[in-house]
Amino acid sequence: MAIAELGAVVLDCPDPRALADFYASVLGGSVEGDEDWVDLKAPGGRTLAFQAAPGFVPPQWPAPDHSQQFHLDLTVQDLDAAEEKVVALGAKPLDTEDRSRTFRVYADPAGHPFCLCAC
Repeated sequence: MAIAELGAVVLDCPDPRALADFYASVLGGSVEGDEDWVDLKAPGGRTLAFQAAPGFVPPQWPAPDHSQQFHLDLTVQDLDAAEEKVVALGAKPLDTEDRSRTFRVYADPAGHPFCLCAC
C-alpha cells in the first residue's frame, strides 16, 4: 500500500511565471499563482509547479561533477516537429550528436534539462 500520492513536481527557477508559460506552451494546461509560486495544471490532472529561487544556478548537463538534479521526459509523436516548436519557445538543444536516437535532450529557458522522447 502506498504511503503517499504525488502532488506536484516543483522546479526552482528565477522567474516562475515565465517558466510556467514555457511549459504551458509545450504541454498545454492553465497557469495559476503569484510571482513566487506558480502552478501549471496540465491536462490529465498533473501539476508542474515553479518556485522562485533567488540565486538560482541552473544544472549543468552533461557534467559528471555537477548533478543535473532531475529531468523531465516528454513524449511526442514527431521529434523534428516538436524540436522546432520547443526551440522557438526558448529551449536550447544540449545533445545534437546522435539524431537517430528516440530521444533528444534540451534545456528549458531556466536551464533545467528535459528530453523529447518519441512514442
